[in-house]
Amino acid sequence: MKYGDNVDTDVIIPARYLNTSVRSALAAHCMEDIDPTFTQRVEAGNIMVAGQNFGCGSSREHAPIAIQASGISLVIAGSFARIFYRNAINIGLPIVECPSAAAEISEGDRIEADLDAGRIVNKTTGKEYRTEPFPAFIQNIIANGGLMQSLLNENDAAQIMK
Repeated sequence: MKYGDNVDTDVIIPARYLNTSVRSALAAHCMEDIDPTFTQRVEAGNIMVAGQNFGCGSSREHAPIAIQASGISLVIAGSFARIFYRNAINIGLPIVECPSAAAEISEGDRIEADLDAGRIVNKTTGKEYRTEPFPAFIQNIIANGGLMQSLLNENDAAQIMK
């Protein structure tokens, strides 16, 4: 799934659905104002690609939750709004800025990514892109399913070590 520049949080999850925090309900309406077929086409593990300034607009955490709950496993964009970037990492949704990949990947291309190594491969075209690998603390947050779970796991480990 590929989108253009300046996809804002109101498009990712329209404000009329913000009366819930139920993940499946948010997923059911993800991207519907920009892509009415998104929920019918998305499959678990799909990668979303977008242009510049993805996730601009309000600071609602609902937007990355809706994307993650829909089955998207990674978002690649030319750039992200800073608060969206942090909200995505906080819930354990991997996102990576790679302007060249975002510009060159086409709808329907098969993409593989190793974010710990900073590598994205377009299996359709054979083109490889390099990105900055996630720092260890972000790898930990994503591996634990989000910031809160990461902190809980650290606290549990600290309690065991006492």
